[in-house]
Amino acid sequence: CPITQEIMEDPVVCADGHSYERAAITQWLLSRDTSPATNTSLLHRNVVPNYALRNLM
Repeated sequence: CPITQEIMEDPVVCADGHSYERAAITQWLLSRDTSPATNTSLLHRNVVPNYALRNLM
């Protein structure tokens, strides 16, 4: 995970197109409206499961 630097167990895709651990990005979005990877504003705070990445783990 780009936020925690740990292997993801529940990867999700954020509005910036990057994958993050669900718990980490949820915590991040509680206090910020920017992408952890690019520092640009996010259009929305919805995340979707990244099943392809999860299946690779």
